[in-house]
Amino acid sequence: MTEVLALKGEKKLLNAWAFYDWANSVYSLVISSAIFPIFYGALFRVANINKVAVFGFEIARAPLISYVTSAAFVFIAIVTPLVSGIADYLGNKKMFLKFFCYLGALSCAGLYWFSLENIYFGLVCYFFGLVGFWVSFAINNSYLPDIAFPEQQDRISAKGFSLGYIGSVILLLVNLAMVMKPEVFGITDSSATGGDVAEVKAMKYSFVTVGFWWALFSQYTFKHLPNGFKKEGARKNVILNGFLELKGVWGQLTEMPRLKRYLGAFFVYSMAVQTVMLIATYFGEEEIRWGTDSERTTGLIISILVIQIVAVLGASVTAWCSKQFGNIKTLVTINIFWLGLCVYAFFLITPMDFYIAAGLVGLVMGGIQALSRSTYSKFLPDTTDTTSFFSFYDVAEKIGIVIGTLLYGLVAQITGSMRNAIIFLGVFFLVGAFLLTRVEKKPQSKD
Repeated sequence: MTEVLALKGEKKLLNAWAFYDWANSVYSLVISSAIFPIFYGALFRVANINKVAVFGFEIARAPLISYVTSAAFVFIAIVTPLVSGIADYLGNKKMFLKFFCYLGALSCAGLYWFSLENIYFGLVCYFFGLVGFWVSFAINNSYLPDIAFPEQQDRISAKGFSLGYIGSVILLLVNLAMVMKPEVFGITDSSATGGDVAEVKAMKYSFVTVGFWWALFSQYTFKHLPNGFKKEGARKNVILNGFLELKGVWGQLTEMPRLKRYLGAFFVYSMAVQTVMLIATYFGEEEIRWGTDSERTTGLIISILVIQIVAVLGASVTAWCSKQFGNIKTLVTINIFWLGLCVYAFFLITPMDFYIAAGLVGLVMGGIQALSRSTYSKFLPDTTDTTSFFSFYDVAEKIGIVIGTLLYGLVAQITGSMRNAIIFLGVFFLVGAFLLTRVEKKPQSKD
């Protein structure tokens, strides 16, 4: 009997798996959503410029970081199946989990040296921070059917997201204290001698704390998670095995209509969810009538905190609803709720409007992610190739992000309004809800 089967369902193993969300979620909050976007904008404002010369072109700050983000997700979509295939084949996916965890953590710490003078190094660190987070997250997701029985998966998936929200808020509060009161932490202003102002320097230190937190708390997960399954037989096409297995998963989907229909629905609504999460801060910055720059920064940070705190409750409520009404019905309801949020966002004007929207987003953001993950896990066939199936899931999600952000940008550019782009995303939630209603559809008999 393998190590995985011997430990499956045990409380210590389940908690260790969920605790990785506590370790790595500080990246998605501090780097992706809160401190880094403020830091990135401050670099250009302090230098009093809006464009920088990169790769032989003069590129504005917003498109530049957007292009790097898109490139990172394309890379993630390619490397995830490559890694997952090798990990499933050799039975050592914990080694890959560690590698991408440390890659992400070191890249976060490397952002300390992000500057306009070192723009290439800074962008590389940003790029590999994204890669480390998303690939390690995909590998950790693939453990779910290995370590938990179907009846445990909704609850432990929700617990993971809840732990992630709690941990990330704790570190963000510390980082915000550093930025708002740098002198309390011994961070001084060195701008007079060509250095950074104290607030910007504090932001740089916050990136180091993210890397340290991520690497430190992941040790508990690494201690208890098993290495994984090792495939038997000759090792052929080990490098391309991940892509071959993705092809194999695609072929198996024809014999699993329920899973195939669910993946189609997931691809559509996840495209919208992830895009909203990536652009929410930029939407609030541009479309809401803030009083001053200081009020804008404070307001956006408060909104992010509201989302994270409410998301803890949202993930638990969603898990309870799924137990009472079933996963698919709950997901359909959440998609309709998201559609209503998109309509509401079209009319946002005041900071209070934005705070209310943030609370509503938090209520369903964690819930839809946790429930989507556990629903997919429940629909999987009885197989040891869990990494390949979850690789397929994650590749679908990443391709959706690339398409979603591209379409959002095009609609905003063509219509001249981010509000119109938000309404456009609402259409995907409507389509996603419709596709979800077909997941449990019984196949027609051939009479």
